[in-house]
Amino acid sequence: MASKEGKYNIKAISTMLKIQAGTLRAWERRYHIIEPVRNSAGHRLYSEEHVAILKWLIDKVNKGFTIGQAVDLFESDQVVLKSNEPTYYEDYSVKLSNEILAALLSFQENKANQLLNQAFSMFSIDKVTIDILGSLLVKTGHMWEENEITVAHEHFVTSFLRTKIGMIFHGIPIDGFKPKVVAVCGPNETHELGLLIFTLFLRGKGFEVVYLGSGIPATDLELVIREVDSHFFFTSCTMDVNLESTLNLVNQLQRTFDQLVIGVGGCAFDYLGEEQRSTYREYLVGKTKQDWENWIKFKLNS
Repeated sequence: MASKEGKYNIKAISTMLKIQAGTLRAWERRYHIIEPVRNSAGHRLYSEEHVAILKWLIDKVNKGFTIGQAVDLFESDQVVLKSNEPTYYEDYSVKLSNEILAALLSFQENKANQLLNQAFSMFSIDKVTIDILGSLLVKTGHMWEENEITVAHEHFVTSFLRTKIGMIFHGIPIDGFKPKVVAVCGPNETHELGLLIFTLFLRGKGFEVVYLGSGIPATDLELVIREVDSHFFFTSCTMDVNLESTLNLVNQLQRTFDQLVIGVGGCAFDYLGEEQRSTYREYLVGKTKQDWENWIKFKLNS
């Protein structure tokens, strides 16, 4: 079944389906078959389900039906929509991600900025940060681990991503009624972008996030948690050599703050043994946006 989550703006739909924005708005007003959601700024956002419906209608119009006839046919028939096929939109987001990475690996910052601006003009903030910038982060880390790029390349790419994500982070409004969050990298961790993307996801949900980055002593961390009166604490660990010290930090904070809800993530947790995984299962937030959604929802309702 196609997702009903709003994620494509009207420019993306127009480009993807080759339909004029004015025509699309007219269809919406007259036939009410598509009702896009609105984001906080009041802009239309279309879901995968909307895309599938519009593709079906446009196909019928191209075959000689009027739009009115196509809508009547859609509403009277049990239409099976092909929603699990990759869309032009998804293909284009992958293409943009690859082009941004290629530009950065060639140290072409201006070109990378132009491509990123193009992505933001077409896609939602969530889509750009998690699917495009997040995938860049994963690819860069993999290429560095496989010695396919130099340390200089890795530093340049991550510096660019850190700056862009930080700018987005501070521009998102917060909901003062939601629990406060403190987030920090695990001890000796220097790879912070994965955690930064996760905190961006939280900020998009309205949480006030105090993001501390890396290199924070445990004593300072306890001070911040008390001062902020934090409900959630998140940490990340990407290098298996730092896993034990990160788990020790989790244990220490849980003993000190028995009401603190702790979440952990990062590829180092893939190295947990069966017994350790059982012990720390409740802390593992997962790797995908849906995992994060489910974890947060469960903890808020517990």
